[in-house]
Amino acid sequence: MNSQGSLKNASQSEASDYSAGKRSGNLIVLSGPSGVGKGTVIAKLLEQVTGLTRSVSVTTRGKREGEVDGLDYFFLTADQFQDARAANELLEWAEFAGACYGTPQRWVEQQLADGKDVLLVIEVQGAKQIRQRIPEAVLIFLSPPSFEELEARLRGRATESPEKIRLRLNKARQELSQKVLFHYEVINDIVEIAVDNLAHIIYSERLRIRNSAQ
Repeated sequence: MNSQGSLKNASQSEASDYSAGKRSGNLIVLSGPSGVGKGTVIAKLLEQVTGLTRSVSVTTRGKREGEVDGLDYFFLTADQFQDARAANELLEWAEFAGACYGTPQRWVEQQLADGKDVLLVIEVQGAKQIRQRIPEAVLIFLSPPSFEELEARLRGRATESPEKIRLRLNKARQELSQKVLFHYEVINDIVEIAVDNLAHIIYSERLRIRNSAQ
């Protein structure tokens, strides 16, 4: 990955884009604790909202069965990931459970320039980096109906050890305490309602009047 330019440069060109009748896309950041149901909600959201594309993250974790490189993730070695960081090719990055994850900057910039809204599904740590680096990004926190429901969902998976679940629950408590850093909160109790609420946010942001002087 070779990064050229920055999102800041893309933002500065918005005034000329609008004068030419071209709309630049919005950067939508979605975060939430493990087990909240992000995968299900996102799949339905992408089916419902046109002009929205999900960013493909880079990661150093191993490829799971059925995953496709370039579709689910861009799978990198630890050295390749560090090279990307050093070259400033990542908009954000975070480490979790011994693996690193990040968002490729150049790909996101191109999608935004083409007028597409880009959905980043990232850790709270990464969302905080985006908030500082790209103030115009729209940050949404996906919450469970209750912490007890979240715990039940994690344990109901029956795919992880009790220790791994404990670590995820501890992290979830920390993440829930930081939702005040986000612009919106959507509670995922009934999936269809959560998806509709997310879609309304995206449509509303498309109608926002942007200050060309910024």
